[in-house]
Amino acid sequence: MRRTALLASATLLTALLPLGAARAAAAADDPAPVPVDRFEGEVPFAAQPAEGIFTWGGDADDPPTLALTARADAPEGEKVLTGSYDISGYGGFTHDFAADRPAHDWSAHRGVRLWWEGRDTGKKIPFEIKDGGANGEASELWTTSFADDFTGWKQIELPFTDFAYRTDYQPVGGIDQVLNLTAMWGYSLTLPVGVRGEFAMDHVELYGKADPSLRASVTTDAAVYPVKEGGTADVRVTVATTGAAPLDAPVTVAYTTDRSGSATAGKDYAPAAGTLTFPAGTASGTTRTVRVRTLKDRSAETAETIPLKLTVTGAKPPADTPQVVLDAHGLPYLDKRLPVRKRVADLVSRMSLAEKAGQMTQAERGAMTAPGDIASYALGSLLSGGGSTPTPNTPAAWAKMIDSYQLRARATRFQIPLIYGVDAVHGHNNLAGATVMPHNIGLGASRDPALAERTGEVTAAEVRATGVPWDFAPCLCVSRDERWGRAYESFGEDPALVTSMETVIRGLQGRADGRDLDRGDKVLATAKHFVGDGGTAYGSSTTGTYTIDQGVTEVTRAELEAVHLSPYRTAVDRGIGTVMPSFSSLDVVGDGRGPVKMHARADMINGVLKDRMGFEGFVISDWDGIYQLPGDRAAQVRASVNAGVDMAMVPYSYKEFTGTLLDEVKAGRVSTRRVDDAVSRILTQKFRLGLFEHPYADTRGASRIGSAAHRAVAREAAAESQVLLKNGHGLLPLSRHQKVYVAGSNADDLGNQTGGWTITWQGSSGDITKGTTILEGMREAGGRVTYSKDASASTSGYDVGVVVVGETPYAEGVGDVGNGHDLELTAADRAAVDTVCGAMKCVVLVVSGRPQLLGDLLGRTDALVASWLPGTEGEGVADVLYGRRPFTGQLPVTWPKSMSQLPINVGDAAYDPQFPFGWGLRTGTKVPKGGLDTLRALSATAKAAESAGADRQGREAVGKARLLVQQRIAATLNEATAKPFAEADRALLRGRYGEALSALTRAYRAAGR
Repeated sequence: MRRTALLASATLLTALLPLGAARAAAAADDPAPVPVDRFEGEVPFAAQPAEGIFTWGGDADDPPTLALTARADAPEGEKVLTGSYDISGYGGFTHDFAADRPAHDWSAHRGVRLWWEGRDTGKKIPFEIKDGGANGEASELWTTSFADDFTGWKQIELPFTDFAYRTDYQPVGGIDQVLNLTAMWGYSLTLPVGVRGEFAMDHVELYGKADPSLRASVTTDAAVYPVKEGGTADVRVTVATTGAAPLDAPVTVAYTTDRSGSATAGKDYAPAAGTLTFPAGTASGTTRTVRVRTLKDRSAETAETIPLKLTVTGAKPPADTPQVVLDAHGLPYLDKRLPVRKRVADLVSRMSLAEKAGQMTQAERGAMTAPGDIASYALGSLLSGGGSTPTPNTPAAWAKMIDSYQLRARATRFQIPLIYGVDAVHGHNNLAGATVMPHNIGLGASRDPALAERTGEVTAAEVRATGVPWDFAPCLCVSRDERWGRAYESFGEDPALVTSMETVIRGLQGRADGRDLDRGDKVLATAKHFVGDGGTAYGSSTTGTYTIDQGVTEVTRAELEAVHLSPYRTAVDRGIGTVMPSFSSLDVVGDGRGPVKMHARADMINGVLKDRMGFEGFVISDWDGIYQLPGDRAAQVRASVNAGVDMAMVPYSYKEFTGTLLDEVKAGRVSTRRVDDAVSRILTQKFRLGLFEHPYADTRGASRIGSAAHRAVAREAAAESQVLLKNGHGLLPLSRHQKVYVAGSNADDLGNQTGGWTITWQGSSGDITKGTTILEGMREAGGRVTYSKDASASTSGYDVGVVVVGETPYAEGVGDVGNGHDLELTAADRAAVDTVCGAMKCVVLVVSGRPQLLGDLLGRTDALVASWLPGTEGEGVADVLYGRRPFTGQLPVTWPKSMSQLPINVGDAAYDPQFPFGWGLRTGTKVPKGGLDTLRALSATAKAAESAGADRQGREAVGKARLLVQQRIAATLNEATAKPFAEADRALLRGRYGEALSALTRAYRAAGR
């Protein structure tokens, strides 16, 4: 019975396969098929790093159920893989090879095939293979599909030539986008969505002899060859083989200059034609050169293209037809002597509507269908999302990658350069080995605007040296709730504090008039997220499982102006180049509109930002933010562009966006005037950045990336961000002669101390980049240190313990409290604190993006430090622990006692925190003597300084009073003392020195009651 079923299936296969395919399958010289999966139990149901089959899906219900089922009609063996599914989002299953063993080499075969039991659903079944990279979950995905449009068993053949690089998702952002087949890590199937079904499959195997085009390939050294009119382009044609073996058969390349380009043969160039021959035995990597000579005339012209058609025999041809491009010349917009506004006006007047729509479009570089889309769609911008990096992730690879994209833009009529953007939110954090600064909450704790500017300078220098001229930073959110997963992106909860730290904009961009933007160490900055993103109400988010991120901010008009808009006024005054709207919605009490997504708030973007504040840069949407608006795609594009969005970040749908925008303009629903305004704003910044004159990476500063000088700035920032919350018996600073017992989950974890937005979007624990952990910093400081992460080693014989606890990395709404996160220390961290602090005097450092609830832990510690997320330079933390630098940091947010208090902020009517806004004990500074008499004298000094506009003297007077008051109230922090103390710090930030002294005096008096 089994053999009859198998023979019947084989007969069915022969009938279904095309004759040529059947003959190819039976060819005598084909290698024997190689089994990948027989589904007899030889491969377990397991996940990485072990070899195994595992399911996945968009939510808990989406992963299919799998089983190995004995079937009499199994095409091979006794069992088949069966499953059932009911998928609402996405779901499927994967077979990954073992990550601790070498990858598989599939390059000797034509393709992969499998038996599938058809149900005649008419649905396509995507099939992916995993090529290159470190393992099955860090490889490139290449995809094809087959149709379930038959009934019964059928053997499906999937030639490797049919697989395409998957552009909508890559776990590592792409490696080389070449299907090499020499390091394969498995395969996966995606099952149909929206239908309930069952499936059965059997015997996945490699088949056939390798297609010659997969063993040998012809490439050119570039896709585009710009030359000045009258110059000659040298097109280098190279043949290469898998494994670098010599050619086993000849390869010929016939070439001819094609007349389909915009250049005219005989007038603009001399036609060229011929054949290049690479005989059998030619070494892999051999190169021949084709020369294309252009002709010169005297007229001003836009760029013109000369396609070089290559016909390849015996190898895979280049992915693109190379193009020689005669550079645009003689036109006013190319004259750098003209004012920028005139250059912009001239260029805009020449552009087509399609070219303008392209300038308003930004795609994710890994999501492009093909690099040629840059020219085909006249794209204005590309970006790297978090973790979207070249391989290897080095400065040179970044520059090479971005230069290759800029080269594609040279094939457009006006050769408008791309503007490439990254989220360098605390240093060039996507780049391995870059200098990673403390996150903004730590910089806010430093209260050092000059230092913030220097961190911006370092970031800009490292970003621009890799060819990136645009940074999606800084975040100017005023964070009002610690439950927000983006709380660490904020400088603090008070708008005056946020405003004071906006010196980082000058560090990034230079002078406010934009004259420094063309420097090799400056970048265009982005103020985000306009406006109110830090004020969203808990439980108001409608994005997936988020609880607060991308939710609704409900405020009065006065609250909006005073709290959330205030930092943007300063940013505009500082010449900020771009502004990014928030994902969140704004609900202004009394305006009758209810919650409206910020990407559609014309009253705020056009009305407040552009008209009232006078913002002259351009507005870039957040990641697919326009598609969170109500209505269909046309309504979303129309609403966002008319609201004032100038460029749309549409990572995966750049083609659809440009097409939809064109339709909306042609229909009159988006005006040409609005489009011209948007494009003019974008081009203005490109001209200011000097991209028209210097589109390629200026890598002269690359040697300074991660340099000692840059790390010194990050080290200083880490030190100044440390906030000493408690210092019983003057335990800190430590002495290098003390024997120190170090424990805790975050003492020796670089990934945890750098947090989210580090190397990848969410960040990760472990040794993810170059830097120094807190433990390593303590050792380098000369401390006598013993380390036991879980405090399991003996605790006897030590002078003091240091326990470093806190959070693991997260970003955005993924980190929202209630979305798998809370503000409690883990059981392991609490156990380490209990063990160490129960055995000796102890210091607890909290490494986190937001305050953590301490509860009874506070009473068991002698000293407590808020370390925030200090970045890569753990020596900075050690500097203050050992007294090389004093503790000077102050809380940028209120530290709550319990969840029931949230949200809690300075200025609240009821205010009884664990530690108030502005709190921060100092070391290395003498506390003024005296009491109320001293405060009265300081008050007189402060008032006089305020009246005279003498800010330095005013701050000094408040600072001395603050030391005196903190010493008095440290042991008696309660609402009566904490509230006026926090209000004093808020007054200080606004330059109201007399008011600050009055509040501090009230706190001092309250401590004596």
